[in-house]
Amino acid sequence: MPDTHATVERPANAVAARAEAAYLGLALGDALGATVEFMTPREIQAQHGCHRTIRGGGWLKLKPGAVTDDTTMALALGNAILAAGDIDAHAIGEAFDAWMRAKPVDIGNTVRRGIIEFRRTGRLAAPPSEHDAGNGACMRVLPVALATLGQPEDAVRTACRVQAHLTHHNPLSDAGTETIALMIQDALQGADLDALVHQRLLPLIDAFPIFDPDGKREENPSGFIKDTLRAVFQALLDTDSFETCLIDVVNRGGDADTTGAIAGMLAGALYGPASLPEPWLASLDHGTRRACAIQSQALLAQACGNTTPTL
Repeated sequence: MPDTHATVERPANAVAARAEAAYLGLALGDALGATVEFMTPREIQAQHGCHRTIRGGGWLKLKPGAVTDDTTMALALGNAILAAGDIDAHAIGEAFDAWMRAKPVDIGNTVRRGIIEFRRTGRLAAPPSEHDAGNGACMRVLPVALATLGQPEDAVRTACRVQAHLTHHNPLSDAGTETIALMIQDALQGADLDALVHQRLLPLIDAFPIFDPDGKREENPSGFIKDTLRAVFQALLDTDSFETCLIDVVNRGGDADTTGAIAGMLAGALYGPASLPEPWLASLDHGTRRACAIQSQALLAQACGNTTPTL
């Protein structure tokens, strides 16, 4: 397991700096969105006006700067990758099991069911299911994107499925999760928004038109990945900064901690560390901030030594 109490060394290059911004972006989006999770846009407007402050509360009654399962499960996944030295399904299952036994503040039904089945049988992949097209595999994919940076696209997609199928085994979940991981990798290496659209979003829409963000504004997005990612893509396309992207997406309500987390990964990688609002960073739980910073660099350092993901 990585030593999250070690001194945080600042990233030495642009890729490392963007990787840290992506991980902090995940946590910031999670913390910002958790306050308004399961609220409608009208309810958010009545209670907060435009919600733009990390203030805690919400249905989970969080302290300001606290995060939910989106961030803590990603950190558990990253710890498993670092401990195993690879994308190893059994190591990931053990890490998820330990994470659930530690009583996270929240856990989705599909995630809970998959982990319990792993605990009971040792099964490394849930059976394919049309009902498992949720966003739980996507919300935690960032460590895989970092650990497989520089690997062939097929290897990245395989790694995404190794971690995803422990709880979510569904073609929509796979397609959305893999696209987000590849978009993050492209952004880390300097791709702009236009490139992300043409290289990743348009091919996804060609294969799965249900992800097309054109049309009616996706408000009150559900936990299904099609709704989550339409809201994320719309927010990313309709704004031009990290802060405006996250404010846009969380004020849509619904599964706002997860839309915030996924948008935060992408926008952090795309816009870089200077784009992260200092008041938000100052409000983020200190331990979480350190863990995200340290793990982002450890995963990148391991990336060059990764081999083919193992089932």
